This record gives sequence, C-alpha cells and structure tokens, in this order.
Amino acid sequence: MSNNIVVAIDGYSSCGKSTIAKALAKKLHFVYIDTGAMYRAVTLYFLRNQVDTTDAAKVTEALDNVHITFRSEGEQAHILLNGEDVSDEIREMHVASNVSKVAAIREVRHAMVKQQQLMGKSINIIMDGRDIGTTVFPDAQVKLFMTADPKIRAERRYKELVVKNPEITMEEVFDNLALRDHDDTTREESPLVQADDAIILDNSHLTPDEQLDFALGKIKPFTGQ
Repeated sequence: MSNNIVVAIDGYSSCGKSTIAKALAKKLHFVYIDTGAMYRAVTLYFLRNQVDTTDAAKVTEALDNVHITFRSEGEQAHILLNGEDVSDEIREMHVASNVSKVAAIREVRHAMVKQQQLMGKSINIIMDGRDIGTTVFPDAQVKLFMTADPKIRAERRYKELVVKNPEITMEEVFDNLALRDHDDTTREESPLVQADDAIILDNSHLTPDEQLDFALGKIKPFTGQ
C-alpha cells in the first residue's frame, strides 16, 4: 500500500455512513469517495436503458458506456453519470429498490472496485460502502463498521424521503431497508460483512458530533494531527 491514508467505512444502509465520511473528509482535508452513489448511478443507467441484468454480456457492454465522475461544489459532492449530474435522482425510491441487486452483479462490482482502487492509490481518502474494508481496501489503516437499530434507521430514511415524496409510508421504507439488508449480506459477490479488524460504531443513540469525535479519535494516530 502507498503512504497515503485510506479510511474505510462499511455498514448497513441508512446508518449515516456518507454523513460521517463527508464530515471526516472536511475535518482532515481528505477526499471523500461515495461508492454507494457509484452503484446507484450504475443502477440508474441500467434502469434508463432497460439493461437485462441476467445477461452478463449485456451488462458488460452497458458498463463500457458508464462513466462516473465526482465534482465538488463547496461542501457538496456531486456525482456525474456520463457528464450529467444525477446526485438527486439516484436517491429516489425506484433506484433504491434496485441498487442492491445491481450491486450484487459480479461484473458491476469488479468494474466499480477497479475504479475505487485507482482513486485510492495516490491521495488520502475516506471511502464508504459495503465492502471497502474487506474487498476494495483490505489493508486500509482505519476501518469503521457502522450499524444502528433498524427502526431508527428507517425513521431517519423516512424523514429524508417524505420531503420529496409525501405519499411514501414508514412501512415501505422499513421494508425496503430490510430487503436491502438481506440482499447486501447474502449476495455471493462481496457481501456486507464486518472486517475482523474493523471498529464498530453503533450510532443508534449518538449525535453527529459524538460520532465524529469517536471516528477522529481512531484516525488521528495515523495522521500525526
């Protein structure tokens, strides 16, 4: 591994992985890479283009046409799919309902992992996802595994979604999270699992500041700060 520092944050959906990752990146002046957004962007492309996800050849062909980049605007990180800013659309329910199945496809994971590893070769990064500490960067200096009570996670996600979709119900959100947990932990390709050397961060009853302080305490010994 290079001399640069990699912080790997894994965990369940709606545990606030991206929130703490962004806060850490800002505090430490690291680059934040949202891998979940990458898989969501691929899912959006597949949905738009009606890609047959059961056909490996069609999936590989489609992936050749998927170009993902990140752009920072102030404190906001935007994800671009073939040059189009899809930061908002990838958070909608039609994408959320399909992302776990798309992310489980071997060809998709290999393509994204390759991109992610290239990103972490020369710069200090904070990367969050499902398999960062186990598959993408097994030698990361710091690994955090985030979890929280399923009901609390559903409440957090509901508050985000209901603003844009007043028709959505708490039951729908809870069921979607349960399905994603099942898909993420049981898929054959790089399932969600806690790395042996990962530090558990259960944020069920922690404030954002308390989470940040906890994580900084684990990272700073490697930064000399």
